[in-house]
Amino acid sequence: MTNDFIPGLKLSELFYAEVVRPLLDSHFPNLHHSAALIGNGSEVLGFDTPMSRDHDWGARLQLFLANTTQTQAVNDMLAHNLPYEFRGYPTNFGPPDPNDNGTRIAEAIDEGPINHRIQVTTIAGYFQEYLDIDIAQPMQPADWLSLSEQRLRTITAGDIFHDDLNLEQVRQQFAYYPHDVWLYLLACGWARIGQEEHLMGRSGFVGDEIGSALIGSRLVRDVMRLCFLMERTYAPYPKWFGTAFKQLACAAELEEPLMGALTAVTWQEREQHLIPAYETIARMHNSLNLTKPMPEKVTSFHERPFQVIAFHGFSEALLAQIQDPAVKKLTERNPIGSLDQFSDNTDLTSYLSWRPLIQQLYE
Repeated sequence: MTNDFIPGLKLSELFYAEVVRPLLDSHFPNLHHSAALIGNGSEVLGFDTPMSRDHDWGARLQLFLANTTQTQAVNDMLAHNLPYEFRGYPTNFGPPDPNDNGTRIAEAIDEGPINHRIQVTTIAGYFQEYLDIDIAQPMQPADWLSLSEQRLRTITAGDIFHDDLNLEQVRQQFAYYPHDVWLYLLACGWARIGQEEHLMGRSGFVGDEIGSALIGSRLVRDVMRLCFLMERTYAPYPKWFGTAFKQLACAAELEEPLMGALTAVTWQEREQHLIPAYETIARMHNSLNLTKPMPEKVTSFHERPFQVIAFHGFSEALLAQIQDPAVKKLTERNPIGSLDQFSDNTDLTSYLSWRPLIQQLYE
């Protein structure tokens, strides 16, 4: 595309204000509605670039109505009255590509109804479709833990352009994990580090630097994921994981040692980069005042020459603070954490059809 790039969130806001809202006022006067761009899309997270325009990007938004009585009429009105382009971008989109996860590409037309991407729905219907959640029912621990952080982040990111129907109030229900679910996730994050922090050196000690580097990279990811949790920020999926990490308050202190650990060629060098990262997250833990003060310096793993931090018992200290009986019950078995903590399988984290089976893990 040769058009000047407009960040997708801004493009959608302008599209609503300059085109969609006037059409609604003209054809459906006094229609109570909310309008937003939330959910899927790099632009929702504010991470889109000119490259993002090649699929699933453009003049689009969600239009929420109070009920489904007028959804078809509003959809049809837009199809026959929207301009064929807005700010140089087509408002028409091609059909979903079955060979590319249903992606859609903006396609210019000059006659006929527009196959637009203004999703006309209800708030309850949208959350049921996007999160598989009935917003009329209270969220249970298994509900929180079986949803990827990417979905939770995208439902609370983006922007609301108009809000007669209190969409923002509904979104606030998902602003972040309940306190005891958060404690559980923090404990599981520390447990993951504790399960492998000594193995990075052990692999290297027997000459397996490839294995050591692989474990080291997993530890870097687990440290980063724990940082998102400690700063109470949902982590996005892998494409934007590092980009979002740089926005955390701790990134300025942690980016250099974590990059050093990733690029190190020996286990000893790798460990020397991980040590300051470990000690930083220990200090971050203590600053949260969730448990008694924990040691902030690494220690040896038993009598072996490997420096570790989670061995001090951060996970156990956090689990001991959980009061909610439903969450406490989860600690009766070795805690596995949330979907993102026990799996990075794209299909498992991306498709809600797996969610009922995932929820059974917490029963």
